[in-house]
Amino acid sequence: QKLTEAEGLEKYFHIKYVGQKRFSLEGAESIIPALDRVISKSSQSGVNEVVIGMAHRGRLNVLVNIAGKSPQKLINEFDGNYPHYDFVTSGDVKYHKGYSCNYITDTGVVKTTVAYNPSHLEAVNPVVNGIVRAKQDSVDNKMSVMGILIHGDSALIGLGTNQGILNMSQTYAYGVGGIIHITINNQVGFTTSDTRDNRSSRFCTDIVKMIDAPVIHVNADDVDSVAFVVDMAIAYRTKFAKDIMIDLVCFRRHGHNESDDPTLTQPFMYRKVKAHPGVRTLYANRLVEAGIIETTEADKLLEEYRVSFGNGMHPHKDKMIALKWYDFDTSPIANARWSNKVNTTITANAIQEISDELNILPDGFKLHPNVAKLFETRKKMAAGEQGIDFGMAETLAYGSMLQDGINVRISGEDSGRGTFSHRHAIIHDFDREEVDDKGYIPLSRLENSSTVSIYDSVLNEECVLGFEYGYSTARLNDFVMWEAQFGDFANGAQVIVDQFITSAEVKWGVLNRLVMTLPHGYDGQGPEHSSARLERFLQLCAESNIQVAIPTTAAQMFHLLRRQVKRLYIKPLVIFVSKRLLRHKDAMSQLSNFTSGEFMPLIPDLQVDINNVTRVIL
Repeated sequence: QKLTEAEGLEKYFHIKYVGQKRFSLEGAESIIPALDRVISKSSQSGVNEVVIGMAHRGRLNVLVNIAGKSPQKLINEFDGNYPHYDFVTSGDVKYHKGYSCNYITDTGVVKTTVAYNPSHLEAVNPVVNGIVRAKQDSVDNKMSVMGILIHGDSALIGLGTNQGILNMSQTYAYGVGGIIHITINNQVGFTTSDTRDNRSSRFCTDIVKMIDAPVIHVNADDVDSVAFVVDMAIAYRTKFAKDIMIDLVCFRRHGHNESDDPTLTQPFMYRKVKAHPGVRTLYANRLVEAGIIETTEADKLLEEYRVSFGNGMHPHKDKMIALKWYDFDTSPIANARWSNKVNTTITANAIQEISDELNILPDGFKLHPNVAKLFETRKKMAAGEQGIDFGMAETLAYGSMLQDGINVRISGEDSGRGTFSHRHAIIHDFDREEVDDKGYIPLSRLENSSTVSIYDSVLNEECVLGFEYGYSTARLNDFVMWEAQFGDFANGAQVIVDQFITSAEVKWGVLNRLVMTLPHGYDGQGPEHSSARLERFLQLCAESNIQVAIPTTAAQMFHLLRRQVKRLYIKPLVIFVSKRLLRHKDAMSQLSNFTSGEFMPLIPDLQVDINNVTRVIL
């Protein structure tokens, strides 16, 4: 049945829309029964939600036959009629889109989602990890949410993204209890078939050896073996909560896309491909030979699918119940405006309560002398005896969010203490050394049906930022922040910034509140570590897609952070934090600036009589 669906879709579009790009699955149709098997078997193991990340190859097939997108919607898109979705203003090509459904199995319902992905093939992988972790953090049984990543053979080993996600797989901050990896190994990259052009190892899957993940190579023409290795993969993930790789060795019927001629670069391979009858035909013949079905039954299945698909319907639509991307009323968000006001102040009593809680340490815990001095200074700040600096302003913002029931998640290469030692949200016992010392988070005392998670990240900006972006899309009401060690390090995550954070809403209707904090400002370290490339982010501003700010006082930072999660206007926030102002006396704020006021997009020069101004120069 699933092979019929896989082949039937491809044949329909190949005949009706000749030469249109669809990145055909032909030659790898076994991925559809494989995914069906993954979902049904994982359901037996207690999984009730699956998130799939994949690039283009076979994506349209997966959207319809696994994620429940109706054939009519896909046919409309081939005809150039793209439907309207919430928050979408520009849209995107059909093979970048995502979809979601309730997939009905014999043992239960599994919510199945294909995440949106741009042309940057494996870039979605850390995003899917972040989505999975966010959903796991919302439930008691973490293993009930599972990620599946579908790779291309050349991209798997060629793109550094995968080294990053593999390195993250068993860490505190980014572990998701094991990913099921499936490589659609059609033995051709774009046009390259000679592996010496492709990689320096024998197998494209050799990269996963870095985490000792099992690799199972299976012939995609042998569907029973494909089912067997899927069962093995689910059993392995269930028992060990670690990643496992299925290498689905197959072929590609057409070129990179349907207008590409593959015989230009692989003439001998494509003579064999042309003679291949297709995996569905091979499997149907085996069933006929075994006396399980009649030849007429196999033909009838294909004809039923063709007729049903041509009518814009899926013949087994009752097995996949389509879902909206957001399962709540989005109209308040859609109607929110940048100018909408929200109260971000807290009371003097609340400030004192936060301070008191943060200064209660575990028994016998000794602070580093410099940290002890900082904590004493913060007591005076809370009491109004001296100005409040950026570090204390941040602490008050996070503490008050937790008190309000808002979850706080922060990660970055030095986010616990802050690259410039201004935050100290994670502290360590000065007299005790432990091999597995994650430190103590004083903010955890302020949790109120909320959680605080602060992690020093792995050293990979692209994957970490992608992960936090994915996390934020799945937890729209949480405060999620990534802090670059130096602002210019965001360069290493440019794909995530360009293709997801700044453009996902207008392309796909996917929202997020992610905060990017980029330490910035000339302070004697030369041009490299002084600029977070403000001009690049300003170039990315369009259609109110992102917020870019440089807070110049501690109170501005406080109100800006709280505003990000308190109001209905949901946009990513990029903060350029001046390193010099972190402790600058003139950048400190008085207690009254926290108990009253708001974030000001522009701080006016009060020394100037505005009535006498005739020209403003930027």
